Amino acid sequence: MTEPTSVDAVEVEKFSRLAAEWWDPKGKFWPLHAFNPVRLGFIRDFAAEHFGRDSQVLKPFEGLSLLDIGCGGGLLSEPMARMGFTVLGADPSEKNVKTASAHSADSGLPLTYRALTAEGLVDEGAKFDLVLNMEVVEHVADLGAFLQACTKLLKPGGIMLVATLNRTLKSLALAKVGAEYVLRWLPAGTHDWNKFVKPDELERLLEEAGLTVRRVQGVSFDPLRWDWRLSSDTDVNYMVVAEKLSP
Repeated sequence: MTEPTSVDAVEVEKFSRLAAEWWDPKGKFWPLHAFNPVRLGFIRDFAAEHFGRDSQVLKPFEGLSLLDIGCGGGLLSEPMARMGFTVLGADPSEKNVKTASAHSADSGLPLTYRALTAEGLVDEGAKFDLVLNMEVVEHVADLGAFLQACTKLLKPGGIMLVATLNRTLKSLALAKVGAEYVLRWLPAGTHDWNKFVKPDELERLLEEAGLTVRRVQGVSFDPLRWDWRLSSDTDVNYMVVAEKLSP
């Protein structure tokens, strides 16, 4: 059996304590609710281009499988299932999984939740067309081991999307000190700035895991419009798309 070396028990417990608040748009996870439209649009558009699907139809991704690893309360899993993906939301926190399952219980969506790690899914031989790895990598204990496990879960030709925070002085000021202690957007202690990941570090680890990086995309918050938008600025938030070219 593969040991779940990438799991950080302290991080799991931290988010487990907040599990009941995942779907409250004015609660402690409101920044993710605000962030959701831009990241959902990016995922939809890139996946449609990659898999040759029409993003304008109701369920463009029917017949494709998706893993939302570190799914939390399912804020991405549900809309991905509505787009037609057969979705597995996996999270090491039982409380998160219970919250996510309860929210989608009567939806009729092609969606399943399990309290399981990436390494556990590898042991089961699971494979997916798309792996979402969103706002997770800055919370794991062993980033290299985690990305290696996630890569094993991709089918050849599949893609992984990773969203995380850059380790810069700008991100320290805005995403850590500003968001947690000045504006109180997030509970104090949500992030450890030392675990933020520079884009070149993430690209190297993805390539070492056997993936080919296809795109690095910055995401910025516009305080005037009070929303998020894609940008060329990767100093704080950014997303990376990588493809598995071979088995």
